[in-house]
Amino acid sequence: MTDLPAITLETVWAILNDELDDGTTNALVWQLLGYRRSGEGWTADDVADDWRETYPEPPNFIESRPATVKLTRSIPKPDKQLLKEKLQFKGYKVGELVPRKTRRATIASYLLSHLNQRGEL
Repeated sequence: MTDLPAITLETVWAILNDELDDGTTNALVWQLLGYRRSGEGWTADDVADDWRETYPEPPNFIESRPATVKLTRSIPKPDKQLLKEKLQFKGYKVGELVPRKTRRATIASYLLSHLNQRGEL
């Protein structure tokens, strides 16, 4: 995982469709939060204090409910419906509602918010 894909609508769809591997998916969020690659690992030097205190090592958002809850809370309220509004994402079917997919949807929502904040939607 040396090069991360650009954060685009196609990347967001790949996350929602489980086409992008977990490591890359997590790394996209880590990068936006300020974690930086350092050799074989990541440093938290550029991470906001509230994240760095709770997660001195970048969390695995797909496996960690508390980290995903914190990520959800960091999405500005006006951006919380972007999956529906911009992608017309209807959500997952009842039989598909597993933590892994809902956490991927949270990551997708966070990345969409990033695009929106940058005026790229």
